[in-house]
Amino acid sequence: MQTAPVTPTEHAAPPSSPIADRLGVRVRRAGPGADPEVLLGLALRRNPRRAQLLVSRVLGKHVPTDPRLVRSAGLLLGGLVADVLAGREPRALPTDLLHGAVGGDRSAAITLGLTAGAGRSPADALVLGYAETATALGHCVAEALQSDYLHSTRRPVAGFAAAGGFTEEHSHATDHLLLPADPALLRGDRPLVLVDDELSTGRTVVNTITALHRAHPRARYVVATLVDARPDDSLVDAVGALGARVDVVALSRATVALPADLAERAAAHLAPLPDPSPGGRDSGGRDPGGRGPGDAVVRLADHGWPAGLPVGGRHGFRAADHARLDTALPALARSVGARPGETTLVLGTEELMALPLRLAQTLADAGCTVRFSTTTRSPAVVLDEPGYALRSGLEFPAHDDPADGPGPRFAYNLGGPGSWDHVAVVVDPPAVTPALHDGLLARLAPLTRRTTLVITP
Repeated sequence: MQTAPVTPTEHAAPPSSPIADRLGVRVRRAGPGADPEVLLGLALRRNPRRAQLLVSRVLGKHVPTDPRLVRSAGLLLGGLVADVLAGREPRALPTDLLHGAVGGDRSAAITLGLTAGAGRSPADALVLGYAETATALGHCVAEALQSDYLHSTRRPVAGFAAAGGFTEEHSHATDHLLLPADPALLRGDRPLVLVDDELSTGRTVVNTITALHRAHPRARYVVATLVDARPDDSLVDAVGALGARVDVVALSRATVALPADLAERAAAHLAPLPDPSPGGRDSGGRDPGGRGPGDAVVRLADHGWPAGLPVGGRHGFRAADHARLDTALPALARSVGARPGETTLVLGTEELMALPLRLAQTLADAGCTVRFSTTTRSPAVVLDEPGYALRSGLEFPAHDDPADGPGPRFAYNLGGPGSWDHVAVVVDPPAVTPALHDGLLARLAPLTRRTTLVITP
């Protein structure tokens, strides 16, 4: 029996869902803005530091999502940052459109895209996004502000010295590097905007600001997140102790109630299950090391990529680069090969999220049926049961020779055999290895009629 990819509305874990009831996890709205029960689902992590995983329905990481919704969420968040930097009252969010788009309303997603993209407010700020989940979100915030952008990375790059780093304590991979091509990007007193998909405690942000403030002190910080679920203001107090000001803006504010014995409840829930991991490692219909039937390879350098334009924010993306990317996107998106009447998945790879998102969004704006998602380092439990956020999963080996050694990577909620007409996998050159063909592409082969490998400059 074929398993189709599930839509965002099928990932709900409302208070009455079986998984939420068993675990005793409760998510509630705690202020104005979007409803966190609409924006978030619930899953279990393979991480002893934190058993629960709040799965965003607007991020494009664990759930294949309309790319217009993903980009709009980032642009709306950027608008809130612009308001706080300018000292204005925060603008009213189009929550009905946002909720409708999460629920699969195509017209709401289209209108939301038009609404979110209007009225951008340029700001002289530096935006910093967190790898891996918030690299595209941070890019969209920077786009809304027409500001410089940099995201953290877990990939050391020859020729780029680390200009800073910090620790994400609860993460599966804790160490982050900052590798700007121009170290001066981090200097100066202009506001620094830190973007993450979710704030649960604020400890990662405090670690980041403390490390950066030591080297490059400034007076003003803004933290921007999709869902702010902090239990207290310890973040504000810690930054204040450094002699700086911090403001926090969010699309949604939530309280998350976790039972003290959550780890034990999660273990008890998983114990009777035969195999809670993502699916097996068979190679599907592809010869090892080779391409499957109907595969294509597209090199964006051959389709109008602007000379000198960075692929993303790993080494810095300047304010003027946003317009250059906008101009080039129509031709670049056409090269992906999406066809009318087909359902296309544009799949980014780990930190490489922003460009795949913009390619997918441009195709959707042109009338194609497109969803956007991304592979991840994060191991999580897959359960095909109602109310659970991760209903299917693929596991495959890392394919970019990571500095911390080989290990598994994952893609969630892509469905079963025949779920897609077309899958476009976007990678950068270091990720084009035999392990890519034998791993990710081989695992995707049974899910789609054809695959396009899109390689960035």
